[in-house]
Amino acid sequence: MILFLFLLIFPTIISVIDFIAFLITGRRIVNIALLRLAEIGAFFILPYLYVSLETKNDCCGDSAAFSPEHQPTILVIVLLCIIAYFFSSYRKQISTPVLEILINSFLIIGIVLNIFIAIQTKDSFFALIGNLSIILLSMLALVKNQKSFIEQSQELENGPKSKLESFAWQILKLKPIVKFPIIFILCLPILVIITAILLLVGQKPDSIIRAFTDTYKHGFSQWDYKCDNVQCGGHYLCSVAANGHSIIVKPQRRGVRNGHNIICNRQLLISNAFEDLIQDKLPFFFFFFRRHYNKVGNVIHRYYNIFNNKFVSDFIYILMKPLEWFFLLTLYTFDRKPENRIAKQYLSNTDRQQIGRH
Repeated sequence: MILFLFLLIFPTIISVIDFIAFLITGRRIVNIALLRLAEIGAFFILPYLYVSLETKNDCCGDSAAFSPEHQPTILVIVLLCIIAYFFSSYRKQISTPVLEILINSFLIIGIVLNIFIAIQTKDSFFALIGNLSIILLSMLALVKNQKSFIEQSQELENGPKSKLESFAWQILKLKPIVKFPIIFILCLPILVIITAILLLVGQKPDSIIRAFTDTYKHGFSQWDYKCDNVQCGGHYLCSVAANGHSIIVKPQRRGVRNGHNIICNRQLLISNAFEDLIQDKLPFFFFFFRRHYNKVGNVIHRYYNIFNNKFVSDFIYILMKPLEWFFLLTLYTFDRKPENRIAKQYLSNTDRQQIGRH
């Protein structure tokens, strides 16, 4: 884990030092070995984070940075940007004019894309610093390409060229202040071509945009409204069990949780009373227990269409019986008034205080 974090933070430190040094002195000062290590961290660790950590939209947990349905479009563009960067870093000679335009275009696309990703993941510190390293390294690669073109262009200027190559050559010969804005404009038709190709594998014409917007709780998310009526942290095993057939689960009364009415049976009340007891007697253990138990709730919420079935609820109720007996034994062993604690569960604060006086 320490090595993983190091490979994420280290590229930012190296790229910032190298970028500032270049602005001041006009040359890069970072050792080539350190630079290669920074490149690996920036261009492999960060994309791995986005792809592997969260792959689903989820109202009740950490949600995917990109819409799972449209993520392939972003991954293809990211892959092409990485190829363009490493081609720029390792090559010794400039390429054909058309390929030079494509390489510089993908470097610019990578810079712009990472700015949007940084906004999308505004609450993630590690993501933000990772994006910064990619942006700075890509900008330095653009400068390197410009220098290489100036040094080597005279050797290739008089060679035979097609109309497309001549057009690309004229763009490359322009001053950077004019050249790069034109290449930036050319990024749009390049993205259109990529999008058209990806239509063949099921992506949509607007997948680049929807990869950002069809998400929850991120910078460009447009689906936050879908989480408005979702009760997070409320779908746990005993809660599900209480929704079974009444002849089996034996509901006793209604209760209130997070402002919503729920069905309470004896098993649910005992389980929550046990949790309440643990919180009182062993608060440190409670936080550990709760953090892991919340993961169970998130899984149930994700597949609630299955757990909402009454026969499934009956099965879970029966499955939870041994735990219910263990919870009840613990309550009667360590609580002076176990039934009062059980009765107070899922009541309003006023009703709980009334029971507490008895």
